[in-house]
Amino acid sequence: MQDIRLRAGAAALLSLAAFMSVSGAAVVFIWWLLFSRPLQVLKKMRMIIPAILLIAFFGLILELTGGRGISYFLRMTVIILIGAWVYTGYRQGDFLRLGTWLLGKKTGFDLGMVAEMGMQSLDLMVSDLTRIRQAQELKGTRWGFRSLVPAGSILIHGALRRAEETAELMAARGYCHGGSYCPVFSMPLRDLGAAIAALCMGIIAFVPVSEFFILYH
Repeated sequence: MQDIRLRAGAAALLSLAAFMSVSGAAVVFIWWLLFSRPLQVLKKMRMIIPAILLIAFFGLILELTGGRGISYFLRMTVIILIGAWVYTGYRQGDFLRLGTWLLGKKTGFDLGMVAEMGMQSLDLMVSDLTRIRQAQELKGTRWGFRSLVPAGSILIHGALRRAEETAELMAARGYCHGGSYCPVFSMPLRDLGAAIAALCMGIIAFVPVSEFFILYH
């Protein structure tokens, strides 16, 4: 979706529907297959697989300790896929446009700028992860589950260091709060259709199956 308003709204609705139940997650997964261009998402967002493996690990522990680990794994996996779709559809300035449109040129501008900085940091983390994997391959070390903890530590340390440097730069330039920005949005018909489908999927996920039979009869 090119319009960040539709994309953010659809992502929020679909994530909530997937979190509520396994049936909701199944419905949302169908939407993801139909409208998110899944091959493009999986190709661009390679961190999906490690994230799903981590969720599977915690789901297994939860299942072994008497919890609903399988349900947790299925629901969180779909939420991760929706998040990956939002990330791959991101264009520079999207969240700044959304924040300014939604909350104005002060609070909205500040929140939008924070979101943009977060997306920039995520892009850099993805690049860092790629370089970490390349370095391990050059050393002859295989990438596996044991690599996640040290790699995660490096990524978090790098993100915190960049955040501190950015804060110092903004303070040196005298930034206080708010700013002037005129958002412009584009809404193709395909995006509108995907948004309507997301709304329908959300309704299906929130209405129990038994109520559908009652309405039908």
